[in-house]
Amino acid sequence: MSAAAPRLEIVALEGVPDIAAGDDLCQVVLDAYAASGLAPAAGDILVIAQKIVSKAEGRRVDLDDVSPSPRAERLARETDKDARVIELILAESERVMRVRPGLIVVRHRLGYVLANAGIDASNVEDGGDRRVLLLPEDPDGSAAAIRAEIGRRSGVAPGVIVADSLGRAWRLGTAATALGAAGVTALADLRGRPDMFGRPLTVSEVGLADQIAAAAALAMGEADERRPIALLRGLAAASDAARAADLIRPRELDLFC
Repeated sequence: MSAAAPRLEIVALEGVPDIAAGDDLCQVVLDAYAASGLAPAAGDILVIAQKIVSKAEGRRVDLDDVSPSPRAERLARETDKDARVIELILAESERVMRVRPGLIVVRHRLGYVLANAGIDASNVEDGGDRRVLLLPEDPDGSAAAIRAEIGRRSGVAPGVIVADSLGRAWRLGTAATALGAAGVTALADLRGRPDMFGRPLTVSEVGLADQIAAAAALAMGEADERRPIALLRGLAAASDAARAADLIRPRELDLFC
């Protein structure tokens, strides 16, 4: 991982409209740069809220169109949740990890361990609690496509992180996490580098994309702020090969799941 500059700048971009299925997110980003009095520059990292990516990709589901299975009905009784939501959770997951009233934790088909398979009704318009959003089909692919198209249109390909706020097993409170990444280091391997006293680091790996997502969330907000895109400047973290999937702990090394 390259050393950070002495100063990092994080700006929530202005002028982002409500997003609907099929909207051109690349143009939304470029318009937001302009509305903020900025232009794409080398080294930019964009953090984009998962919700607007999911909306643009048509990942919204009307619960009236969902028929719960017997398993979903049973889990709904155990969790006090809508059986239709449980059915969607099961469809998006490969394993149910934990269940209690008010909570179901699963291993998502993409490898994340999280509550409700990331399915959420907050900030979903046109239907209220009847409509929910699923995570993008391929968040790394979404980030890569956005990066490439911004690069094609502007001449500058920024790093892109698709971020969502997730709970953590050991701590209360959610923190923004990188679900997808392109053009920016996701997992920084510091093993072999010396510490302050010259001793080589042996186990140090840094979830850099998660740190960037969490920092950007301070500017983006978590509720009704309407700031779903943030720009980070001053961090030398470019990488053409990294993916957020690199952050997922291999199952054979996972002591908890």
